[in-house]
Amino acid sequence: IPKRCDTKQRRLTMKVKKALVMTFLLTFMLSFTICNNTLAQEMPSDLIGNIIQYDPSVPLNNGEDITVELWYWTGAANLFESLATKYMAIHPNVTIRLVENPWDDYWTKLPLALQGSDGPAIFNIHNSHHENLIGYLAPYDIPVGDLEAEFTGVSGHLIDGKIYYTDYGLMTGTVYYNTDMWAAAGLTKADIPTTWDEFREVAKRLTIRKDGKLIQAGYSYNGGIQGDVLGMNYQYGQNLFTWDNKISLNNDAMNMVIQRLKDMYEKDGVCDYNFGNNAGDNFGQGLVAMYLGWGFMTNVFGQNFPNTPFECFEIPTPTNDIPYAFHRYNGESTFGVNKNAPADQQSIAQDIILFFLANDAIQKEFCLVNAVFPMKVTLQDDDELLSIPSVAILKDHIDRYIWPGPMPSTVEDNIKIALENIFYNNEDITKALTMAEKAINEDLEYSDFTSQEPMYKYASEAKK
Repeated sequence: IPKRCDTKQRRLTMKVKKALVMTFLLTFMLSFTICNNTLAQEMPSDLIGNIIQYDPSVPLNNGEDITVELWYWTGAANLFESLATKYMAIHPNVTIRLVENPWDDYWTKLPLALQGSDGPAIFNIHNSHHENLIGYLAPYDIPVGDLEAEFTGVSGHLIDGKIYYTDYGLMTGTVYYNTDMWAAAGLTKADIPTTWDEFREVAKRLTIRKDGKLIQAGYSYNGGIQGDVLGMNYQYGQNLFTWDNKISLNNDAMNMVIQRLKDMYEKDGVCDYNFGNNAGDNFGQGLVAMYLGWGFMTNVFGQNFPNTPFECFEIPTPTNDIPYAFHRYNGESTFGVNKNAPADQQSIAQDIILFFLANDAIQKEFCLVNAVFPMKVTLQDDDELLSIPSVAILKDHIDRYIWPGPMPSTVEDNIKIALENIFYNNEDITKALTMAEKAINEDLEYSDFTSQEPMYKYASEAKK
């Protein structure tokens, strides 16, 4: 081959090689770009939340696999499954193992499990068990100021400037009324009572007797009203606890509350003590026209008595003036972090809580299922939540409900005994309240309970 032709051939070969290399590089770069774009689409990168923010793009545990247990009690498994599924979709290296226990077993097993390092890293809390759990809790990593800006009622959970759990939802005493019975009595929305005197008159109109026999109670509290009585005192500016964390029951406010309840039965005749033994069930069965119950009863009626038509109105007050507080509330608590869990598991638990609190959709899901008023400010005007009757009626006065703190069980146990003696044994109100007060305060001497009433927004208005 002539030298000139050989040179041309080599040049042609080099050009082909360069073209092939360029084609390969372009193909590789295009593939890499497509791959990266696909990963970016699969991996959410937008921040979740407003003040409390969650960044789903931050890798956890250096990308290494990790498993944490989340314990909860029986009743709403779908909520916890939903939370775990959403979280693990963002962080595939994290496995959340859900552990369900019946209510009674939960409170036996959980404190024992938290004593060692192999207990659950994250777990459901009910504030009635505050004293049994607080010693095992790690404080939240989220700044307190951020929590206070986004959630109502955070200040009531401060312990030495730290938050170990707070509330995502609120429930309180609400009056349920049967809309068919209401209409049959010639009542309209305009007749919804706002004072106790008006309530008594409406209850009389809703009461039906046939041949002297009660067949429809206008209002019933049979089966126990202790949880409601422990809250009506606030309408008179009377706190439940003194400055040194002792109970105050034998006072004018509580005497008036209980005397009014007696008079509704014994003077007004809207019910009697032998007309059913569970006012909530009797309402669902169509025997009672009005019932004072807490927000969780909304779902109880929907599930157990789906054919009973009802609406709600806010608990009446002594006058039409805004009271010191309409009633007390209790919260549905956020999760706890086990301070004895391994550090890497605690880190994941803190991250799950951040995800839970930042995410409005998850907050809304939990509030809807539990029929509670949302403590997250951004959800307090949500139309779907406000379509729940027991939630909607709280909106206008939400800051006028007080949380006394995680009340020890001795309080409700002893007021229940006192009320049974007053209503069924005709015991003197003052005597019964004095005995209950004494028994409770003896128990409180061995308790770490601290009233949160001083943290209430309008605490300065209370009777001194």
